[in-house]
Amino acid sequence: MQDVSIRLENRPAALAEMGEALARANVSIEGGGAWVVAGRGTAHFLFEDGERARRALEAAGIDVLAVRDVVVQRLKQAVPGQLGALTRRMAEAGVNIEVLYSDHDNQLILVVDDVEQARRISAEWTNGL
Repeated sequence: MQDVSIRLENRPAALAEMGEALARANVSIEGGGAWVVAGRGTAHFLFEDGERARRALEAAGIDVLAVRDVVVQRLKQAVPGQLGALTRRMAEAGVNIEVLYSDHDNQLILVVDDVEQARRISAEWTNGL
């Protein structure tokens, strides 16, 4: 799974055009979100094949900023404090979380500066270490 960072114009139909470009290429979004900060539109979406999504978006004139591998983590939803405990472990290992969102299967998606270290911590977390 890969995160695709996208610059979107802050105007009506920008998100629709993005979705339509992906549909024409038969590319499905697996999770993510979009927002406007300081007048600029930004989106992070999760794809099975980020490079395929990049090609579809760029063919439609949409600015793709990056395609990056992600860490996928399932939290125990009924246990309070999971997010804080997991992200504290990441921080103590020196991993900076740059983007966090959920996929369509209620899993946490992390875009980090050190994906290998974060995957190690994620595996330890899953195994209860």
